[in-house]
Amino acid sequence: MSETLTRNQELVLARLRGRPAAQSAYELLDGLREEGLRAPTQIYRALEALTMRGMVHRVESLNAYVACCQHDHDHGHEGHGPAGIVLAICSECGAVAEFDPGEAVGKLIDQAQATGFRTTALTVELKGLCAACQL
Repeated sequence: MSETLTRNQELVLARLRGRPAAQSAYELLDGLREEGLRAPTQIYRALEALTMRGMVHRVESLNAYVACCQHDHDHGHEGHGPAGIVLAICSECGAVAEFDPGEAVGKLIDQAQATGFRTTALTVELKGLCAACQL
């Protein structure tokens, strides 16, 4: 998509890109009040649009959001349809790293389909300690 971002979308995306840890909508709102964002709906609308564009990912287990690490890649898995991403979440500092799941997405979706389940999206969240917190 080559559409331009709204001012609110740009502000939310910049805030997410400036932090390694996932942020909740209310944390984003608190951090962007000085920029004129006052209502939760402003944040949620921006997050929804950015998520739909693949520029932001929702970290389900934290009820928070992170900026996509690679803005120009496709999260779909060829031949399987639904998106697939893996997020590694540090339990100590909260940093979130995104990486390509490779063939694992296809295998998980194949296993689900074998049981009659139709997958529409796939996000795997790994919890543990990042390299810095292991020291």
